[in-house]
Amino acid sequence: MLFNSFIFIGFFALVYTLYLALSRNYKFQNRLLLLASYIFYGYWDWRFLSLIALSTVIDFLIGKKLHRTENQSLRKKLLFISVFANLGLLGVFKY
Repeated sequence: MLFNSFIFIGFFALVYTLYLALSRNYKFQNRLLLLASYIFYGYWDWRFLSLIALSTVIDFLIGKKLHRTENQSLRKKLLFISVFANLGLLGVFKY
């Protein structure tokens, strides 16, 4: 789905309308945007959805752990793990 295609304009209009309809519930807005991102990414090639799902799970779990800890050393290690995991996925599948 290209940004200058008619299908993208329709997709964007639908997602934006649903986003505004959910304006009182931020939890569902976030889930809508996550689902719309997966659909947008999967429209290009559905076989790579597992990569973005893996990246999402890694970052979600690390983000939850970052929120719970106050130890700056552990926070830096967790951030390094997140960046390394994402750049590692990119490096393996890009090059």
